[in-house]
Amino acid sequence: MRMTETVKQLLIINIIFYIGSQFVDLAYPLFSLYYPENDLFRFWQPITSMFMHAPMPNLMHIVFNMFGLIMFGSPLEHFWGTKKFLFFYISCGLGAALLHLGFSYYEYNSVVNSLKEAGISDQVIGIISREGKYNQEILNVVPLSKLEQLYASYNIPSLGASGAIYGLLTAFAFMFPNAELMMLFIPVPIKAKYFVPGLIALDLFLGLKGNSLFGSGGTGVAHFAHIGGAITGFIMMWFWKKNQFNKNRWD
Repeated sequence: MRMTETVKQLLIINIIFYIGSQFVDLAYPLFSLYYPENDLFRFWQPITSMFMHAPMPNLMHIVFNMFGLIMFGSPLEHFWGTKKFLFFYISCGLGAALLHLGFSYYEYNSVVNSLKEAGISDQVIGIISREGKYNQEILNVVPLSKLEQLYASYNIPSLGASGAIYGLLTAFAFMFPNAELMMLFIPVPIKAKYFVPGLIALDLFLGLKGNSLFGSGGTGVAHFAHIGGAITGFIMMWFWKKNQFNKNRWD
């Protein structure tokens, strides 16, 4: 199926953002999604962050996302039309940002509470959060992994279209459950109705494992943003399917 018009425009916007961000130093701090208590947070970042991608030389981040946009977005726009597709795409991206921020809030405050229970003052916690600086004696009462998690939750931004793409994946599985999909490095065809839930379950596992509160060994991927996009997509598809014969449905 040929690339549809809205998918083409989204592809162009993402490429423009990507190229521009390589030359404008302020692009990443302005448009990536930061923790709300961070001074770099701006109200527009939940939207703009879905058009930002990892800087060069990491091309695979934007390449895989745009490949997913073309492959799964085009058939959906073909059936839905421009307005419904764009509404769905942006909604999934916002749902991804919301769950990511919610989990970051949980991570951050869990560590803060642990530090306060150990008698660490708010001033010291603030310095650790903003600058990553701490007295070695703190490690006698709080493990290094928690200090690293505090700093990471506060300072490391989220960016990328992956959350919105996971929403498209979920919608694709709803509409074409028996279509066969394959992972790039595992050439085994799996029906979409099994492939997509399996992929989301893998993200959930890696997200929990990579969190210092549950395990160790972060992956550098915002897994809960993926899950947030998928959940948003599922809820919207479930609602639209349930109301598909409603006279007021959006065609």
